[in-house]
Amino acid sequence: MTLSFYWYPKCGTCRNAKKWLDENQIDYKAIHIVEEPPSEKQILALMESSDLPAKKFFNTSGKKYRELHLKEKINDLSPQEMAEILASDGMLIKRPILTDGKKVTAGFNEETYESVWK
Repeated sequence: MTLSFYWYPKCGTCRNAKKWLDENQIDYKAIHIVEEPPSEKQILALMESSDLPAKKFFNTSGKKYRELHLKEKINDLSPQEMAEILASDGMLIKRPILTDGKKVTAGFNEETYESVWK
């Protein structure tokens, strides 16, 4: 099965994840997270499929996150509201996101990729 790899090409972490996928000959479809951000419905599905808290899908080190003062608001948002905000701008989403439709990882950690995707 082909994995969906949501990434931002200028992101070093995303490039490291892509390199790992290529080196391990794992088939994936690269999706530019800013040009084609996942929809609200897709984000909710990712949240439900992952073991991560919904707020882990936010790129907390991003400029947009700080501009919107989300740090102060995030704990009061429902998953639905979070998905709506995330779908509005791909730069708000933690990246890369890798999914096969059942499993989801957000961010890149080589040990996690080894255990989940190999």
